[in-house]
Amino acid sequence: MSVASIIEPRRYPQPKAMLVLIKPITWFPPIWAYLCGAVSSGIPLSGNWPIVILGMVLAGPIVCGMSQAANDWCDRHVDAINEPDRPIPSGRIPGRWGLWIALMMTVLSLAVGWLLGPWGFGATVVGVIAAWAYSAEPVRLKRSGWWGPGLVGLSYEGLPWFTGAAVLLGAAPRFEVVVIALLYALGAHGIMTLNDFKALEGDRQHGVRSLPVVLGPEVAAKIACTVMGMAQAVVIALLFIWGMKFHAVAVIALLVAQVVAMDRLFQNPKKYAPWYNGTGVVFYVTGMMISAFALRGLA
Repeated sequence: MSVASIIEPRRYPQPKAMLVLIKPITWFPPIWAYLCGAVSSGIPLSGNWPIVILGMVLAGPIVCGMSQAANDWCDRHVDAINEPDRPIPSGRIPGRWGLWIALMMTVLSLAVGWLLGPWGFGATVVGVIAAWAYSAEPVRLKRSGWWGPGLVGLSYEGLPWFTGAAVLLGAAPRFEVVVIALLYALGAHGIMTLNDFKALEGDRQHGVRSLPVVLGPEVAAKIACTVMGMAQAVVIALLFIWGMKFHAVAVIALLVAQVVAMDRLFQNPKKYAPWYNGTGVVFYVTGMMISAFALRGLA
């Protein structure tokens, strides 16, 4: 009797594999953006920490985790080429369990969003729709190197920032808050484009028209960095116009640090894109919080 004949296929997911599926490393951007929104609202965080923490948990582990599970389920054929060790193609999450986990987390997202009031619930609905529109057929916006990263940038940075401010205010945030949130969401398009480098071969084979696939790594990297830099340049200009000069200078220093890191990225975009996402992006998100405190000063 062969070994294969006596080993039964896995029926239930490995607990560790379920954690890997929802990718804790991806939770930071929306958690950070939500906190930036809370700071920018001008409402004191002391006394409001329960709702702030609940919103951060919703933005990161729940909604972002759900989006990762949905994406991995819809990408299981691509991942079998790019990253066959991932939980679904490797069989550690067998059968349709990947889909069931994504659907259960969708329901959990909406339930927790309801606890944050109308603004929090409305934003959660938008986030859930965006997650499935990005990954699932027939919409599957990730097939586009323009619409896909744009939607993720809005969902990871703009929407949580807006929500963090709106939940604390109980109303729509000020114009200045919305503009800065949108600018950082626009800049995040570049971050998401660099993130597409790791799936280059599988995307080519499965018709995902990411910018690295369509334009090549060198051009895609330059576009990504230009988008990030221009968005921050507008933020800096607005901070100067609004009289927040010290904050503007701090964001300039962080942008200069990014430009230095970009120089290394351009030497070999395919090789250094993951490195840049782990280093240069830190300067980007630090600028987000500095801008949030500037908006707080304007409140």
